[in-house]
Amino acid sequence: MRQTVRKSQRNTITKKALKEVLKSFMTLVEDGKIAEATKLMPTLQKKVDLAVKKNLMHANRAARQKSRYAKMISSETKTAAPAKKATPAKKPAAKKAPAKKVAK
Repeated sequence: MRQTVRKSQRNTITKKALKEVLKSFMTLVEDGKIAEATKLMPTLQKKVDLAVKKNLMHANRAARQKSRYAKMISSETKTAAPAKKATPAKKPAAKKAPAKKVAK
């Protein structure tokens, strides 16, 4: 039980630090302060990676979040040019084998 208390306290410290950096990052992005958000991005990534290292977050979730945060910054920098809607590539039609004749 004592170990659980110590580990819970350590986990809480890491989670709180991550949430604080994330909140400040999101505030900067919403306010349009992209240059400042870009400077804060490495710190945010370090906090996310630390949470993965301490098993507070799954690695795939962390990768997905870091990708989304990077997209937020890049999408805000592209203000003038509207993005073209990408059409998915069509799959080639499967070739059907000729029907075999069955002898009766």
